[in-house]
Amino acid sequence: MNMDIQKKAIALVAAMYVLKSHRRRHCVWVHPILRKRKEHSEFHWLVQELRLNGVLFQQYFRLDVAQCDELLSRVGPRIARMNMSYREAIGATERLAICLQGVPAVLEFSKLPGIHRWKTCGHSGSPNSGSWFHNYKGTFSIVLLAVVDSEYLFRVVDVGGYGRNSDGGTLANSNFGRGLLNGTVDLPADSIIPGSEHRGSFPYVLVGDEAFPLCRCLMRPYPGFNMPREKRIFNYCLSHSRLTVECSFGILSSQWRLYCRVIYMAPEKVELCVKATCILHNFTRVTTMRGRRRENTSHTPDMAAAALRPVGRMGSNNAPREAIKMREAICEFFNQESAVPWQNHVLAIH
Repeated sequence: MNMDIQKKAIALVAAMYVLKSHRRRHCVWVHPILRKRKEHSEFHWLVQELRLNGVLFQQYFRLDVAQCDELLSRVGPRIARMNMSYREAIGATERLAICLQGVPAVLEFSKLPGIHRWKTCGHSGSPNSGSWFHNYKGTFSIVLLAVVDSEYLFRVVDVGGYGRNSDGGTLANSNFGRGLLNGTVDLPADSIIPGSEHRGSFPYVLVGDEAFPLCRCLMRPYPGFNMPREKRIFNYCLSHSRLTVECSFGILSSQWRLYCRVIYMAPEKVELCVKATCILHNFTRVTTMRGRRRENTSHTPDMAAAALRPVGRMGSNNAPREAIKMREAICEFFNQESAVPWQNHVLAIH
């Protein structure tokens, strides 16, 4: 008798399980609360009020109203979605607002671009990544390697380097670094500096710190401490130019709150976020300079002109010797034709 009861109980439980597994799950396309987003959402209330106050709007989105409208006209067709009969898609303006709010998270070397390695904000790491992204600070991070010009614009970016790599290793492992060291990067042709025609033509060079190698198109400071006066002046001019690069990264990190906290995303997603902030940084710089120079005939940088022009291939075997010779020529130029009266006083040279 007990066996029959047990069998019936087991059969009943099995039947209930089958019925429950086959029970149709009722789903809704849009939750009833979300259907009221046009009446109660942040975008349709707060953002529309912020548009009437330019200062608060810029503090909230890191862009002013005119910049947001221009950015929307460029990316709106790409991010717009089609409305369906059973649900209404989120508009392009609201999608852009969500993205911007989520992301905030004398001659010298003054006109030459600089190259810099910068560790981006840390991320939570990737499964099974080991110590590849683990840096000397004990956190996980990826590397942003960028070339910045005198207008604080990012001309070349390489994102995704491992946090454990050194500066020179990051440059050597990047596509841009390999092309730069091999002499295959598209750079403007050599030109003559006015007032120094007797020295011949000079190449367009990038400037970097001691962590980067010396080559014909990449200048680094002279090493050591007790250096002659001429080399100290050269190092001062190079460091003065690198200050522009440092300021560019400072503007980037202070403008977008993404870099002020740990990002709990996969490294691939972090790379996309970093690239997006670099593009937005250039966009804000170009639009701001355009507004300031509207009544001036000066040239305004164009984001579409970021591509560098070609130059002939340079043999890599003679690069170190030619690089040393070129640095000596630039050093002589800074100490003669381009010398300024106050440089000895600044460096305390007597």
